[in-house]
Amino acid sequence: MTELKLRKDAARNRARLLEAGREVFAQRGLDATLNDVAHHAGVGVGTAYRRFANKEDLIDAIRCQQDSELEAILNESLAMDDPWDALVLYLEKSLALHVRDRGMAELLTGRRVRPEMHDQSRNRLAPLVNRVAERARDAGVIRADATGTDLIFLQIACISIGNVVQNGPEIEERNDARDLYRRYLWVMLDGLTPQRGDTAPLPVQALTTAQLHTLLRGPITADNSHAMGSNANGRP
Repeated sequence: MTELKLRKDAARNRARLLEAGREVFAQRGLDATLNDVAHHAGVGVGTAYRRFANKEDLIDAIRCQQDSELEAILNESLAMDDPWDALVLYLEKSLALHVRDRGMAELLTGRRVRPEMHDQSRNRLAPLVNRVAERARDAGVIRADATGTDLIFLQIACISIGNVVQNGPEIEERNDARDLYRRYLWVMLDGLTPQRGDTAPLPVQALTTAQLHTLLRGPITADNSHAMGSNANGRP
């Protein structure tokens, strides 16, 4: 087998593992193992570990892909003329990705990401999110004290609602239950607008970008640290 063919095979297997990882983590969350991903991809476990030393490396690679998708949404939003439409497009499209992807939703909170990877995502995306909020604020279409960090917490709230629906039983006579989070997104969007005249002062100040980053970057907890790397007795 030539070196070129070996490189092509390696690249093809890596791509299959990335695709399989996104599908497995979307359905099962980040507690799924690299062995689970290898099985779903139809490759041997040894092949999986040659492409990714551990599950943490695979998660980092998937996070890079997802950051690219979010960056594209943000740039599309910022290219729009209307700051309100831009803000709505960003939230709607971003949430459509997160709510249907358990792994991506877990990554948003930063609890399952290596701190250095979370830093890279912050540096790449936070300025764009802040710009979306700034444009809307400067145009007077959202309240004067709303910030980019508020938009992140709105998404976390909506994702939690989506998780409740996804993890619950089927709701009879409702084929739109998976979109229930959108109802509450619009309740929250109404809360952002100053159309009612004077807005009530908010009881707590918004976090700065740095403060939010510190909160979400926090250390990987003992409860989930087993999912972030290999151990001496077995591979996750």
